[in-house]
Amino acid sequence: MVGLNERIDLKNKNYDLIAVGEVLIDMISKDYSDGFECDTFIRHFGGSPANIAINTRKLGINSIIASSVGRDALGDFLLERLKKSGVETTLVNRVEKPTSMVFVTKSKSSPRAIFYRGADYLIEYSSDLEKAVKNSKILHFSTWPISMQPSRQTIERLLMVAKENGCIISFDPNFHTDLWEDGEFGREYVKKTIKYADIIKPSEDDAERIFGRDDLDKQIDKFHELGAKLVLMTLGKDGIIVSNGKDKFKLASLATEVVDTTGAGDAFWSGFYAGITSRRSILESVEIGQRVSAFKLKYVGAIAPLECLAELTNNSRTQEIK
Repeated sequence: MVGLNERIDLKNKNYDLIAVGEVLIDMISKDYSDGFECDTFIRHFGGSPANIAINTRKLGINSIIASSVGRDALGDFLLERLKKSGVETTLVNRVEKPTSMVFVTKSKSSPRAIFYRGADYLIEYSSDLEKAVKNSKILHFSTWPISMQPSRQTIERLLMVAKENGCIISFDPNFHTDLWEDGEFGREYVKKTIKYADIIKPSEDDAERIFGRDDLDKQIDKFHELGAKLVLMTLGKDGIIVSNGKDKFKLASLATEVVDTTGAGDAFWSGFYAGITSRRSILESVEIGQRVSAFKLKYVGAIAPLECLAELTNNSRTQEIK
């Protein structure tokens, strides 16, 4: 068990991070809306693993994305955005199904979403993908690729590769029943997948969708009971609880202005990864994650002006572990 004031030991690998999962279009409403009354939606780059790949790349992390997009103009747009951000795209498949899309309400709390899935779940296992995982310090994935075949089987195989090669496994349990043909099967499958997680970052909403409503401490304990080693429970405006199964520590939110919450969790992941890959302790890395997330909240869409983000990793109140 790693103490919260200790750093995570990462193997010396070519890639700091490989993110496996969805790259898609976020169509975000122009106006704030509790539903979908707005007539105008604006195209944005999206997909949690892809957002993390871009953010971490701009934060100085050597990251790579494995995903799947359509052979269409939207797929071209997404690939071009990844390339301009310096993210390697050799593991992004081009397929005949259309690029996946999500319609999202612009929100200052929890946005609502409608999913239109096409290419995102067609992530095929390959020797190149296997090699990339073997050569990565961290494997990051979300519930999107495990919700459908063939990407579910791909993730299952990659988890074995990661375990065998000393790769830290991070799981974003962003469970939505709408992503699964059978929502109850999806819920149980996510629970079974948690045992592989060295790091897991549920939101309050994620925990409630997976376990039902309960006390926060009990929700965190449930993740540990299923095998997760480090739990980062994000609480929106109320901050975050960090737990290693023995100690729990709550940090207040650093957000001062909220324009749009889309991608805030991805921004947190990105800052956290910037911390642990630069030899910061877990709590120091969480603080960096909070700073990056607070910065993102000032902008509409999942990706904030990334050229500004690198400065945020140097603002931690604590010092690097020697």
